[in-house]
Amino acid sequence: MARRRRAVKRRVSPDGRYGSTLVTQLISKVMSSGKRSTAQRIVYGAIDQIATKIENAKPVEILQKAIDNIRPKLEVKSRRVGGATYQVPLEVSHERQVSLALRWLVDFSAGRKAVPMRQALAGEILDAFNAQGNAIKKRDDMHKMAQANRAFAHYRW
Repeated sequence: MARRRRAVKRRVSPDGRYGSTLVTQLISKVMSSGKRSTAQRIVYGAIDQIATKIENAKPVEILQKAIDNIRPKLEVKSRRVGGATYQVPLEVSHERQVSLALRWLVDFSAGRKAVPMRQALAGEILDAFNAQGNAIKKRDDMHKMAQANRAFAHYRW
């Protein structure tokens, strides 16, 4: 952790097809080894599959609703006080909420084996849109952990 100054937040430019910064962030999370064109093919293919499964709805709005369903409101951080380590519950900033939601979405999509990544990503987004699936379970587990450790909330810094 840098002690000198805060890191400057970079502005995310919207993607070319949908004009959404959320889609750009998702492409960046999917991207590995700098292969942006492959990541774009995966994400745009997943969004196209969502559009075919749910008619009369904009797929970017479905993605936004899925991310809103996954975003964690609370998390726990380790805090060392007097030789003991406590799990202190903290509220999560909006940027971190979106970042965690996208990370979980991509990680659980990659965990679906024997399925192409674009189908796995589409399935995970639809599960999150319907408030079910692995990412929702992860968010609920995080909230339960924060709720169980709320006695240590006075150690916030």
